[in-house]
Amino acid sequence: MNAPDPVDALQPEPERPLVLVVDDELRSQEAMRRTLDDDFEVLSAGDTAAARELLARHPVAVILCDQRMPGQSGVDFLKQVRVEWPEVVRIVISGYADSEDIIAGVNEAGIYQYVLKPWVPQHLLDTVRGAVEASRLHRGLQRLDLDLRAGTPALRARLGDRLNQARSVYGFERIVRADGSPLDTVCAMAERIARYDLSVLILGESGTGKELMARAIHYASPRMARPFVVENCAAIPDTLLESELFGHKRGAFTGATEDHVGLIQRADGGTLFLDEIGETSPLFQVKLLRVLQEGELRPVGSTRTVPVDVRVIAATHRQLEDEVRAGRFREDLYYRLAGVTLQMPPLRERPGDIVPLAERLLADAATELRLPTTAFDEDARAVLMGYPWPGNIRELRNEIARALALGDGQRLRARDFSPRLLQGQTGRAQAAAAAPALPAQGTLQERLDAIEAMLLREVMLRHRWNKTRAAEELGLSRVGLRAKLLRFGLESREPPRPSEKH
Repeated sequence: MNAPDPVDALQPEPERPLVLVVDDELRSQEAMRRTLDDDFEVLSAGDTAAARELLARHPVAVILCDQRMPGQSGVDFLKQVRVEWPEVVRIVISGYADSEDIIAGVNEAGIYQYVLKPWVPQHLLDTVRGAVEASRLHRGLQRLDLDLRAGTPALRARLGDRLNQARSVYGFERIVRADGSPLDTVCAMAERIARYDLSVLILGESGTGKELMARAIHYASPRMARPFVVENCAAIPDTLLESELFGHKRGAFTGATEDHVGLIQRADGGTLFLDEIGETSPLFQVKLLRVLQEGELRPVGSTRTVPVDVRVIAATHRQLEDEVRAGRFREDLYYRLAGVTLQMPPLRERPGDIVPLAERLLADAATELRLPTTAFDEDARAVLMGYPWPGNIRELRNEIARALALGDGQRLRARDFSPRLLQGQTGRAQAAAAAPALPAQGTLQERLDAIEAMLLREVMLRHRWNKTRAAEELGLSRVGLRAKLLRFGLESREPPRPSEKH
């Protein structure tokens, strides 16, 4: 199916923004229509096939899609929408039972927000209003970029206002970190090279914020008024990846019923972010290298080349130099991509960032889940600091959303976290988290007492304040353990109630 050309996004918008509701239950469709009808023109579809037809025919601003759809989940469908109609703002609607699946797919599907059932009409209306504003901002940047070429001072001022809004949403200040964070050096280098038209290679484990860094670079660059287009190279097979990036002509292969504009053309004048570039095949690497060297591409099935002007930012969790030495990645493409290389440190190497980052994620999750903004108690902070976070920021986000949804108090406590978190309080991350709490001065006994208190607290947290299991691990009697807890003021910690399940 032919996706809209980026120029179509610059056509006049309808008098009332178009909202597409995708839900297989007619009652849900009608309920959302009644809620939104006064402010928006509402289209509805009972399945994803009908939704695709409407997206192809109408300038939809926002799509609301139910997560539980026959044949395909809402998140999986919205991943496709992100590729074919990137200008459409995507919202998914789900129940609490789906929340972990939704959170895990938020980044890949580019979901603006998810709404939990049973939804509140006013909250749904406010969410869609915000999404429409985001859509207008995106379209406005494109329109004003064309206007800028007319050179009038008034239009330049309007463009500057719009771009300042974009910077506030996607700029380097949105990359949360503490003073003295290892990220400071990375951000300083990224901000410095953003103004130059150099290719950038971002290395780092999954979930370290590579796409967030790429967006910040784009919105600090001279290309900021043009599109920022994302493709996850590991998400689709090579044959489809070539078609998605380069485009194809009608009849190029079975199922190619219409011309398809590729993502590279959509990014023309802007930035193309290729995530997980290390997962591509040598054959695809050759084709991509030619585009980067020649500044032109040939859609699949076409005999003509199309000139393109894009800045490429690539990312991977692999160490590409090792892949080059092993013969799995082309050396010439590596040097073409690695004009500047940025290494995103994993969360376990930036323990000082965990608490400020967790507080930002908690505020975001509270807004998304429509729950009162809360805070972490001291034990919860200790658990967050003592876990090595193999899934990095993505895992931290999921864990906080889960704890917020399942917690029952004004503050999140250690017991609100998953067993995996409580049982993982070991290793270098624990030592790094505990180090700031140790006294820099004092007698040997005072320092040993501080270490003993730290170890007692860590063991009690891990065993959820079960004194019997903690005493067994430490080789103490239950009475001896209780005496030590009293000595260090830890006996008053509230244990989890027996009826609670984790």
